[in-house]
Amino acid sequence: MCAAPGQLEGDSGNLPLPPVNPQKGLLTFFYPSRKRLTTFFYYGRMCTGVIIGPFDMIQDRYLHTSIREDLTRKMVFIGGPRQVGKTTLARLIGQKEYPAYRIFNWDDPAGKKSILSMRFGHGPALIVFDELHKYTKWKNHIKGIFDTKADDLHILVTGSARLDLYRRGGDSLMGRYHYYRLHPFSLAEALGDDTALTMPSVSIDTTLIFQPVAPRANEILHTLLEFGGFPEPFLTKDSHLLRRFHNDRLVRLIKEDIRDLESVRDLSSLQILADLLPEKVGSLFSLNALREDLLVTHKTVALWVDVLERFYYHFRIYPFASTKIKSLRKEPKLYLWDWSQVKDSARRFENLVASHLLKIVHFLYDAQGYRTELHFLRDRAGHEVDFLVTLDKRPWFAVEVKQSDADIHAPLLYFGNKLKIPYLYQVVETSGLDFLKQGVRVISADKFLAGLV
Repeated sequence: MCAAPGQLEGDSGNLPLPPVNPQKGLLTFFYPSRKRLTTFFYYGRMCTGVIIGPFDMIQDRYLHTSIREDLTRKMVFIGGPRQVGKTTLARLIGQKEYPAYRIFNWDDPAGKKSILSMRFGHGPALIVFDELHKYTKWKNHIKGIFDTKADDLHILVTGSARLDLYRRGGDSLMGRYHYYRLHPFSLAEALGDDTALTMPSVSIDTTLIFQPVAPRANEILHTLLEFGGFPEPFLTKDSHLLRRFHNDRLVRLIKEDIRDLESVRDLSSLQILADLLPEKVGSLFSLNALREDLLVTHKTVALWVDVLERFYYHFRIYPFASTKIKSLRKEPKLYLWDWSQVKDSARRFENLVASHLLKIVHFLYDAQGYRTELHFLRDRAGHEVDFLVTLDKRPWFAVEVKQSDADIHAPLLYFGNKLKIPYLYQVVETSGLDFLKQGVRVISADKFLAGLV
């Protein structure tokens, strides 16, 4: 039996110890009597598990190694969308990397008391603070904890966009932490392909490495397209749960997170705005058009869009500016963090690719310190390419997304020549494509996306 402290979190009873007992590792077992698929983490003969729902399918995340290494030097903050798996990742790190750890949640009265008194008990080597950003003086408080207890404790802080928001202002924590943005599951992460995670160095001459297509790559890609990359719907693959996930996430985002932390009075109109945004994916994003739809001022709709972006509902990418092209400088393109909310299949596929590209851009910036950014290309003559990834403000590679058209997209050649872009890709949803034509690599999405993060 798994006895305390190996008792399953969130479960009042004990489950029988699985028949295999390695020294250290992770195994998943199905218990028919409880109708649960439970993941166990082993340390000697102790087992612990984390229940996240009817089916507990915990998968390690791509930031685990980087965060583990940074915790030996500084605090680590993990930001990202609601329900993307930040707290679960913190638990995984605590269970796999430390002899003992504790989580203190600001919403829990006992956790709040421990945080304010700075009394964390005896023994834990890792302290995880969850929802600490709801405390108005959290920055100075955690600075005091770190400055007095850094020799004894490693500190991990999880939270929503508020961490990112505070990070941008005057920061009393400067030099004391590393910040990571946790993304939903991608194809490479779901396949366990860590090629891009282990690139020794990156420059504009670095080519992406694409391995032979894995047997289940196309199947997993279509699962991602249908259910998105958020852990719960992606791992359960249940359409009913997906619809409930969409509703629950949006309601809790607006009526809990945003209500508690932002001065937005008309939450019902903010929810209408959130419902409208999936229709705007992939197009030039106009605040004036939204202002007319919602019958509010330009200033108000601009604030609402900024608030939703701060809470990781959507992200915007902006046109790349260069003196070599007459580029547009104002209107961005908008995409959702949860692309499964986009109804149109072509726009959903483009959103999925955008999210995969943003994930590698953020990983290279957060974990490895490269100044990478995601843009799109569009000039006043109407030439347009979906995406451009830059490194140190210089073009690295451009990507055009097509559902089935393998004919070379002419603007890709145009901008490739004008901006001297080292690598040009046309990513097609159709499987089985990979050829070079006129300097453009036409490649299937299941192969291209598996070469990212």
